Amino acid sequence: MGKSKVLVVGGTGYIGRRIVKASLAQGHETYVLQRPDIGLDIDKLQMLLSFKKQGAHLIEASFADHRSLVEAVKRVDVVICTISGVHFRSHNILMQLKLVDAIREAGNVKKRKLNEGMIPFFLF
Repeated sequence: MGKSKVLVVGGTGYIGRRIVKASLAQGHETYVLQRPDIGLDIDKLQMLLSFKKQGAHLIEASFADHRSLVEAVKRVDVVICTISGVHFRSHNILMQLKLVDAIREAGNVKKRKLNEGMIPFFLF
């Protein structure tokens, strides 16, 4: 199987960081969505820098900026969303729907896997 260009959304979370590491280890061109609202969260910033040192590409995009999401998605073949909605479930579902809209508009991703809380679901 050929290598993919993979975008991980939620790459600094519990599941996301493992997916980023696995994607890099398998030799996929790996992109991690860096949201500007990360602010001064030192742990997340250090993790993102660590991913970059390992070969990942950081893409800045915001759920509040549809165009930035579309442009991020246009760079990849695969989108894996690992944002969870444990405490703010309805908010995270809305963010995932914004990502789905961006994926549809970009038109280059045929299958995407999103994580709704801890239960993955697929949208085609």
